Amino acid sequence: MDYPLRRLLTNMVLYIVLVIVAIFVLFPIWTAINISLLNDSQVAQYPPQMFPTSFSLVNYARALEQAPLLRYLLNSVTQSTLVMLGQLVTACLAAYAFAFIDFKYRNILFLVFLATLMIPWEATIIPNYLLIKKLKWDNTFQGLAVPFMATGFGTFLLRQFFLKIPKELHDAAVMDGCGSFRFLLTIVLPLARPALGTLAVYSFLQTYNQYLWPLLITNDQTMRTVQIGIALLQDEERFMFNTVMAGVVFVLVPTFILFIFSNRQLIRGLTAGAVKG
Repeated sequence: MDYPLRRLLTNMVLYIVLVIVAIFVLFPIWTAINISLLNDSQVAQYPPQMFPTSFSLVNYARALEQAPLLRYLLNSVTQSTLVMLGQLVTACLAAYAFAFIDFKYRNILFLVFLATLMIPWEATIIPNYLLIKKLKWDNTFQGLAVPFMATGFGTFLLRQFFLKIPKELHDAAVMDGCGSFRFLLTIVLPLARPALGTLAVYSFLQTYNQYLWPLLITNDQTMRTVQIGIALLQDEERFMFNTVMAGVVFVLVPTFILFIFSNRQLIRGLTAGAVKG
């Protein structure tokens, strides 16, 4: 078998596998969208309909009536944005220090910093809760966001990316009188845009999907987040799956928008360093 034909068959098999995997990945999303468009009689049919015969947005209107999802969505986006910005700032500064500044016990401190990744969130949730209550930050955005504004994972990710920047570039900048903060802003950060994009998307989605922490520190209905809103909707309408799925689809919209606009940076960040040369 000649090389072009073998390459063609290999690509065909690869694309078939990718299509099958994509179907499995997208099937739950399609199921949620499909159920959200069915009326009460259609959703109870067996076997269930894979494609809606009529399109109606009544379930979305019903979901918005049952719970203030727009307000919950605004709260989640605000919390996630604050956490994302906080992690970008703290991770950039910490990663720059560990990558470019030579100080005593740097490697040991970095290992201690990484050791925080092994501490489960459940072990810190009670001290964080007591601190937030003492500061009277419950039912506030700072209470929702501040405990997550520092990240060991983000620092590790950016440090590994910063280490790929040639030391000669940093030495030349120092000889020209460029300070550390200016070097970080004008040279390091523009080169690290893929890693920054990856961290931004990761931190936003991780915060957006939180449930337990917002449930603990928010008692005011105006400060609830979307994940709590979906849980409340499911509790109130436990048998109306079409309404629940309409709320789920409504909550998924911001993540789809984020992925569409950051897809290129996310892929570049995840594949950075995978190919040498």
